[in-house]
Amino acid sequence: MTKQRKAVALISGGLDSLLAARVMQEQGIHVEGINFFTGFCVEGHTHAIRKKDRTKPKRNNALWVAEQLGIKLHIVDIVEEYKDVVFNPKHGYGANLNPCLDCKIFMVKKAQQWIEENGFDFIITGEVVGQRPMSQRKDTMPVVARDSGANDLLLRPLCAKNLPETKPEREGWVDPDGLYGFNGRSRKPQMALAKAFGFEDYAQPAGGCCFLTDAQYSVKLADLWQAQGHKAYEMDDIMLLKVGRHLRPRPNFKIIISREEGEGNFLQGYRKQFVSLKTTSHAGPLALIDGEASDDDLELAARIVARYSQGKNCDQVELELTDLEGNSRPLTVAPLGSHEIPEGWHI
Repeated sequence: MTKQRKAVALISGGLDSLLAARVMQEQGIHVEGINFFTGFCVEGHTHAIRKKDRTKPKRNNALWVAEQLGIKLHIVDIVEEYKDVVFNPKHGYGANLNPCLDCKIFMVKKAQQWIEENGFDFIITGEVVGQRPMSQRKDTMPVVARDSGANDLLLRPLCAKNLPETKPEREGWVDPDGLYGFNGRSRKPQMALAKAFGFEDYAQPAGGCCFLTDAQYSVKLADLWQAQGHKAYEMDDIMLLKVGRHLRPRPNFKIIISREEGEGNFLQGYRKQFVSLKTTSHAGPLALIDGEASDDDLELAARIVARYSQGKNCDQVELELTDLEGNSRPLTVAPLGSHEIPEGWHI
């Protein structure tokens, strides 16, 4: 009796990993999924609190993909280990603070360790040659296989015909005729394959979920590192960088101002960790003060927050300032005019 081979699929929640796993299932391979949690994925957090994403399904796409495939999904927290990838990428950053090549190497290496520990035969990913500028180039895809240690146990079913033969192909664990030769940035072949498999709903095919590829987010992270004087972050930092309007009027502090009700509700959870400001005479945002702020700094912060309230055109706006011990005191300030908030304050 032929032994059923087992593969673990890196499941991001996107279309490519969904298809790669299904291609292997079609060949009778036992597939389980693995999803690495770094904290930088957009899904499952930002979409849940922003109005602009209200039309998008509120779901964890990796879990959803696993459900569509009928496979077990292993979610692995790599937040602490992943920091070194973000701080010291051997292959450097992409257009922003995205260490995509080092990230892929790291995740495949973790998957390699996982299959050794769990008795699986090989690893599959949804990578396609030429689809992404760092980790999915013809010359860097072999680097991922080599530096991760997975070597020829890493199979990319969607573009295998464009790459050197892997052990699963060589040993007959998979049928090479059932693999694909996708190449380039067009997603039309993947969308056609999804249709052939009967998938009508999937995550936007052109999108990645990593905030480190976002220019604005990367600027905020770089500002955080500059303010701290070194590269470091905690999970709360990652979350707060995703939320609100960030302004740094002076080097020693910045203000995080909610832009809508959902963000205000989210920031409420941090009022014991930060000095906060809330307008009381007019409807307005909740703001957190990050850093060491003097009384003069706090008055400036209050004038900025007042600018983003319904009282922005009034002579005076009343606010409540709450310190870290929960003590509150009133402030009355004149809102800054829009021309008094330099663009350079916005992070």
